[in-house]
Amino acid sequence: MAIIESTVSPGSEAFEANRAGMLALLGRVRGYEQRSIATSGKSRDRFDKRGQLLPRERLSLLLDPGTPFLEIGSLAGLGLDNPDLDKSVPGGGVIGGIGWVSGVRVMINASDSGIDAGALQPMGIPKQLRMQELALENKLPYVQLVESAGANLMTYKVEEFVTGGNLFRNIARISAAGLPVVTVTHGSSTAGGAYQTGLSDYIIMVRGRSRAFLAGPPLLKAATGEIATEEELGGALMHTSISGLGDYLAEDDRDAIRLAREILASIDWNRGMSTEPARRFKPPRYDTEELLGVMPIDHKRPVDMKQVIARIADDSEFLEFGENYGSATVVGHIKIEGMPLGVITNNGPIDPAGATKATHFIQACCQSKTPILYLNNTTGFMVGKDYEEAGIIKHGSKMIQAVTNATVPQITIYCGASFGAGNYGMCGRGFHPRFCFSWPNAKTAVMGGEQAAQTMVNVTEAAMKRKGAEVDREKLAEMERRIIDRFDSQMSVFTTSAHLLDDGVIDPRDTREVLAQVLSICRDAEVRAPQKMQFSVARP
Repeated sequence: MAIIESTVSPGSEAFEANRAGMLALLGRVRGYEQRSIATSGKSRDRFDKRGQLLPRERLSLLLDPGTPFLEIGSLAGLGLDNPDLDKSVPGGGVIGGIGWVSGVRVMINASDSGIDAGALQPMGIPKQLRMQELALENKLPYVQLVESAGANLMTYKVEEFVTGGNLFRNIARISAAGLPVVTVTHGSSTAGGAYQTGLSDYIIMVRGRSRAFLAGPPLLKAATGEIATEEELGGALMHTSISGLGDYLAEDDRDAIRLAREILASIDWNRGMSTEPARRFKPPRYDTEELLGVMPIDHKRPVDMKQVIARIADDSEFLEFGENYGSATVVGHIKIEGMPLGVITNNGPIDPAGATKATHFIQACCQSKTPILYLNNTTGFMVGKDYEEAGIIKHGSKMIQAVTNATVPQITIYCGASFGAGNYGMCGRGFHPRFCFSWPNAKTAVMGGEQAAQTMVNVTEAAMKRKGAEVDREKLAEMERRIIDRFDSQMSVFTTSAHLLDDGVIDPRDTREVLAQVLSICRDAEVRAPQKMQFSVARP
């Protein structure tokens, strides 16, 4: 492999401007995430009085010390609970991610019960569905830390009730796929949420705190007139001694987490997994800090994406494929911590030659079982008479077909622009990449705001002329401004990540570490063979 020579000038004015812009955006991301943590933390006094741990304290105790935790969807719902971003609390009411518990890599779904008693927040259901999808695709045991008031009846929406059924369907599917479902019910698990507990393979309940019932005392009284206490209806002691819903009775949150860790330690999940010798590798030759200044904040400015590759690849080595053909589309092989990886990225729009080259490369990676990384930085496929005659539609379609039917894990990172059908050809979220992350500066849209606005101005002006009407330049200018504002407001990560159009916004400096984690997850999933069953594990 050839070593990529650095052309980045860290002391230059352009680099410093890029770096300052990236750090400002990253600061906003971290600020929103911290607001969720702080909002949940405001419940500490109430939790302390009940002898409970805060949700993130439970998560911290569950995870193996010193191991990485890959959080999923931390900005989910941003601006959807409150349009004022300075007051919005993202996260969907759920803390989710992939981490290590007793030496077992698992997907964790933890209710953030410090916020509105764990009631579902905007995007809470889609976020959990994505976590379940990742667990199934990557053959990960599923651990739930449950304490949720369930649906908010004041903001009830029938579509959330109906689609929410997929949460419970997926728990049954995960169990039937041979992936253990371990649940700690720390507090309330009511109505439909009771099945979040009931569908689990191993259930831990906390004395005096766990509550699981289909109808709580108020609903029970309203529906049947029967009067009963919460403890009588669905307390931990009743469920572990009478109903058989609970398998383990814990004395408090710490004891419950201990039991969850012991369960995962006892199932011998990693048996039969081949232990590869440690891979030897060299880190990139260039400082990963420089990734802050490589990408222009303005997506219209050019960038050499090989400079990004140079700062994430082992020893900054890159074996480029078809360098002189369709050169705006950059493809080739790298390694991340010794793990082979194909890379496809863009130094401009995708032309017919670039699409053809990418298609060839995707198919070759499938032949060699090499995962593919898409570093999105494109304004789309080339347009114009010459490109239409050259077959841009059919060649772009071939690329999209290859992306759609690829048989290897595909990982997408939005590094810059991802516009139009370029988003599709570069394995955007709609094409089901195994993992999908964004850098803070990323922009995603059907096209740039200026392009959209000018297109509509041209169409409207032509319509005015056809009708013989006077062209109102002031009206057209106002329409142009509105369209640009609408596009600009929707293309940033603060909108796309809020709607779970990625799995999270990452610090560019963490890109190599994140890639190493997800590649390891994908490699484990490829060789793991869980004991699949026709049905999930049923309660006694």
